[in-house]
Amino acid sequence: MSDTRRRVKVYTLNEDRQWDDRGTGHVSSTFVERLKGISLLVRAESDGSLLLESKISPNTAYQKQQDTLIVWSEADNYDLALSFQEKAGCDEIWEKICQVQGKDPALDITQDPIDESEEDHFEEIPETTHLVELPPCELARLEEIADLVTSVLSSPIRREKLALALMSEGYIKKLLGLFRVCEDLDNREGLHHLYEIVRGVLFLNKAALFEVMFSDDCIMDVVGCLEYDPALVQPKRHREFLTKTAKFKEVIPITDSELRQKIHQTYRVQYIQDIILPTPSVFEENFLSTLTSFIFFNKVEIVSMLQEDEKFLTEVFAQLTDEATEESKRRELVNFVKEFCAFSQTLQPQNRDAFYKTLANLGILPALEIVMGMDDLQVRAAAIDIFSYLVEFSPSMVREFVMQEPQQTEDDVLLINVVIKQMICDSDPELGGAVQLMGLLRTLIDPENMLASTNKTEKTEFLSFFYKYCMHVLTAPLLANTAHDKNSKDHPEGSAKINPVCPADNFQTAQLLALILELLTFCVEHHTYHIKTYIMNKDLLRRVLVLMNSKHTFLALCALRFMRRIIGLKDEYYNRYIIKGNLFEPVINALLDNGTRYNLLNSAIIELFEFIKVEDIKSLIAHIVDNFYKALESIEYVQTFKGLKGRYEQEKDRQSQKLNRYRRDARSMDEDEELWFNDDDDDEDGEAVERRMDDDFSDSYEKFMEAKKGAANGANGANNGKSAAIPPASPAVTSSNSSSSSVKTVALPATPVVKTALVGLVDYPESPRKRPRLSS
Repeated sequence: MSDTRRRVKVYTLNEDRQWDDRGTGHVSSTFVERLKGISLLVRAESDGSLLLESKISPNTAYQKQQDTLIVWSEADNYDLALSFQEKAGCDEIWEKICQVQGKDPALDITQDPIDESEEDHFEEIPETTHLVELPPCELARLEEIADLVTSVLSSPIRREKLALALMSEGYIKKLLGLFRVCEDLDNREGLHHLYEIVRGVLFLNKAALFEVMFSDDCIMDVVGCLEYDPALVQPKRHREFLTKTAKFKEVIPITDSELRQKIHQTYRVQYIQDIILPTPSVFEENFLSTLTSFIFFNKVEIVSMLQEDEKFLTEVFAQLTDEATEESKRRELVNFVKEFCAFSQTLQPQNRDAFYKTLANLGILPALEIVMGMDDLQVRAAAIDIFSYLVEFSPSMVREFVMQEPQQTEDDVLLINVVIKQMICDSDPELGGAVQLMGLLRTLIDPENMLASTNKTEKTEFLSFFYKYCMHVLTAPLLANTAHDKNSKDHPEGSAKINPVCPADNFQTAQLLALILELLTFCVEHHTYHIKTYIMNKDLLRRVLVLMNSKHTFLALCALRFMRRIIGLKDEYYNRYIIKGNLFEPVINALLDNGTRYNLLNSAIIELFEFIKVEDIKSLIAHIVDNFYKALESIEYVQTFKGLKGRYEQEKDRQSQKLNRYRRDARSMDEDEELWFNDDDDDEDGEAVERRMDDDFSDSYEKFMEAKKGAANGANGANNGKSAAIPPASPAVTSSNSSSSSVKTVALPATPVVKTALVGLVDYPESPRKRPRLSS
């Protein structure tokens, strides 16, 4: 097998400044007697013929690009490149080159722009001959000038000399004068040469040249030269676009003429880089780095000048929040602030900090609160983008603002509630905006980026605020789509049965519920106390597990993931809640309904039980084996359920031996038994809170979901035929309001053992079939 590390393509640069592929082979570095030195040899992989034999000269400038490319010049107009298949091979040859030249392999170029031999040579000749000698700037010499400019691009030294010559003789303005003459005479040949010249001058990558070329009196002529690409049949009309089509919008009149000029210049230079100039090849990637820097520093200057003009920004925010402002004007104002924030990303950290503090002092967050609630979709989208800049920069600044709001406003218009409602009411079928807002909410409620000080703890204060004022808004769609069926004739008064028909069969609603569950799962992992209290009071896990019946597998998996995170905490308080509510039943029914299909749902459910077995969570093992083992014992293609039974038997034997050995008092109970039986204490505490929370979540939800609910009902109606076929959940589920602390054992049918065929390490049934559900 050939060594792929040394596999390379050999390229040479032709007269048209295009790279020609000379073939593929394997490179080596060996001493060649004829060349009297270490040389690079490339032999073709097809027939072993010699593709390249190049002595590593101590004075040749080798350059490494993109980790897999080495470029150098053999002579003034003969450039070579090796493109490696693997980075390791490139690094190996680069180290050999650096070793021969006595250079540090960490460098990307082995020689300075002017090496020692050339410096010695310069000392022997007059100072004036350091520069490239430019032909006279005449129409008849344009072809000669174009050839000169394009020929120096491969040599850093000659590029430097040409740039100095162009600057010292005021050559650029003379060339642009010739452009106007050629255009008046419709001299296409001369215009094509000027395209090559101007493009080559841009590739010299010199800021001093850019200052001349992009000045007010030169930039449009530069754009004009770049319209006459020889490869095009007809020239482009870039100047017409920049002068007639592109309009400069002043949301608030800018009185500073320098600022106006800087904005115009930046827009035009960005247009040259993004639209006019072709995308540079891998060999030209560094040619325009200074142009990128030129644009970058212009943007920094624009932001700084606007930030210093407090009168201008004050007027922007005043008009943005004024109810009398026209919608079109408000849209322009919001887009301006959005672009302003985008420009600010170019600032250094300390300057960006000052920038956002200026915006905060001017009232950016109250302004966002107003515009995010407007009907105009473009305004809302731009406001969300601005909000994302603020949250990414300083979540603490946003949290500090929202915690002060309850003293001044009602719950419905709190900034975070406005954000949640925007997420819930996203009209995009793919919920693109909702996904973005969910990410921002997660950043805001993430304890990892909350500050703690000696006087106050941001984490405690903000989470208390969030669960008091915002959590009911976030969970409203989830609770509304998993409502209790309290009118069933099969249930005594006071008990509550979850309707097994999942109403979230509308795809967009299912996506929304999946996002909400993702956020709640994050809360379970990071908020412990607050989310635990909320889950218990709202019986939230029972509601979530209704979604195991959804026809959308991704939503069922989200519900399962929520339960898996809860069980993963190994919190006995949660375990008692799950046991008391018999909350494994919907999970096991989903496993049985899935039959013998080996999909993600099947694997995720089995992983849940495998975790309980491996972690030896005794209370859950006992509950599963006592109540569900008969329904699960036929599943033999994994050893999970037999393992649970084994753990259960071991624990029973251990407890029996303990009793016989110590003969303890019958009245005393160990800690596990107390946890098992003494679970009535929390019932009375949760009843009053649950009744109050059940009454108020629907009111807040109806305020902003009325229109969407109508559409969802239409979609649900179409699905009712299918959903009705799902058998009802077991009535043996114990209500969270039950006064009894024991769990009613479900009567399970005897399940026949399925014959299996051994495949690999897992026994798979011969044909997929649905297993019987848990009986009523």
